[in-house]
Amino acid sequence: MKKRGRFYLFCSFFPKKNRGQVWVETVIYTLIALVMIGLILTFVRPKITEIQDKLVLQQSISMLNNINNVITSLSEGGTGNKRKLSLDLKAGSLEIDGATDRVLFLIDSHYQFSEYGKNVTYGALTIQTEPKNELSATTMELNYNESYNITYEKKDIVKNIAASSTPYTLFISNNGNSGGGPNMDFELA
Repeated sequence: MKKRGRFYLFCSFFPKKNRGQVWVETVIYTLIALVMIGLILTFVRPKITEIQDKLVLQQSISMLNNINNVITSLSEGGTGNKRKLSLDLKAGSLEIDGATDRVLFLIDSHYQFSEYGKNVTYGALTIQTEPKNELSATTMELNYNESYNITYEKKDIVKNIAASSTPYTLFISNNGNSGGGPNMDFELA
């Protein structure tokens, strides 16, 4: 009896006339599956991006509330107090505006936080969303114009802190009263 190879045994399962058809069907089914996966991703990916942006905005609200709580506790503690705060900015930018005594968080996102053009009050925050191309430009503001004198490194300048993969260390200190109330000075370590 003649010894038969593995290929012969494999081919014996498929009649000769159907071998090509099986491979064509396999390729067609694979292409259909890839097209279906591509279609699903085109519809799901924007929703995932929107959910991620919504989480960034919620974390930013928490970050600004922490800054506000630190400033409030420093003003109650008196001159010379200094607090350390860790800032985790994965997206957007934080702006310390010493000229107008404001702390702002700015981000362009796929998530529309509020109705366009309307100011929304969220605790001490004022949040405004504006359309910007296909995105929504959201601005979160802590306005200390009438209560504190905000400075960056003891100067009335605007400091923009950009997003980073590593957390920033921010120090806020109460430097006593100045012309516009208690002076809250910010500086990065």
